[in-house]
Amino acid sequence: MATYAIGDVQGCFYAFQALLTKLDFHPTRDRLWLVGDMINRGTGSLDMLRWCVAHEQSIDVVLGNHDLHAIAVAHNVRPPHRSDTLQPILEAEDGLDLLEWLRHQPLMLQQDNMVMVHAGLIPQWTVADALGYAREVEAVLQHANYERFLHQMYGNHPSAWHDGLDGPDRLRLITNVFTRMRICTPEGELEYGFKGGLPDIPAGYMPWFAAPNRQSSGATIICGHWSALGLHQQQGVYALDTGCLWGGKLTAMDIHTKAITQADFDPRDKA
Repeated sequence: MATYAIGDVQGCFYAFQALLTKLDFHPTRDRLWLVGDMINRGTGSLDMLRWCVAHEQSIDVVLGNHDLHAIAVAHNVRPPHRSDTLQPILEAEDGLDLLEWLRHQPLMLQQDNMVMVHAGLIPQWTVADALGYAREVEAVLQHANYERFLHQMYGNHPSAWHDGLDGPDRLRLITNVFTRMRICTPEGELEYGFKGGLPDIPAGYMPWFAAPNRQSSGATIICGHWSALGLHQQQGVYALDTGCLWGGKLTAMDIHTKAITQADFDPRDKA
């Protein structure tokens, strides 16, 4: 039995299937950890979501920003972006059921000393802190009144954590940390617009995982989201978004041996 963590699929279902073949993945024997952004931008978003639901007994997932965006679009909270590929999900007979399944997935997974999140953790948070904050957002997202949260979810304010945060600001920042962050100041203030590589980081900021005195540094953290960073395996952090959607590769890592397996971008995955 093996457990493989896989970086952002983003609807690249052909590459995903090729990667599973390379892994010789068997759902009755093996397990997958998906780091979020399973859907959107690739042509196979509907197939990917259907595959996840069909194999839910063999997978663990965390929500990414594109997954949350899909839920918001489905409820008319936000209009679709020009590059979204969500329409097949929205038009499918099982589309709302698929998105209901997605809405009930977590923001963070912890197994012993290993953690999976989509984007990252701010330096002030211990793993225990982060898990508690994730559960706060999951509780409102899975509540009967979840649409209220969806309307309050978007925005870049606040950009820094403090223990006195409450209400929509608290939930928004927690959500942004788990699903959007890439860089921050040493004090943990986020910069939301940055999407470049390490050489492009503006002065005063650093990768979230390089912040001094990061309280989660004792854990092994598996994440994605930052395609310009590429494959990163340092400082106890394993970042697996290698930009398949943009012509890169789709990456899997055996969570125990840390062995890497990759599948190439398939042109059929991008319209």
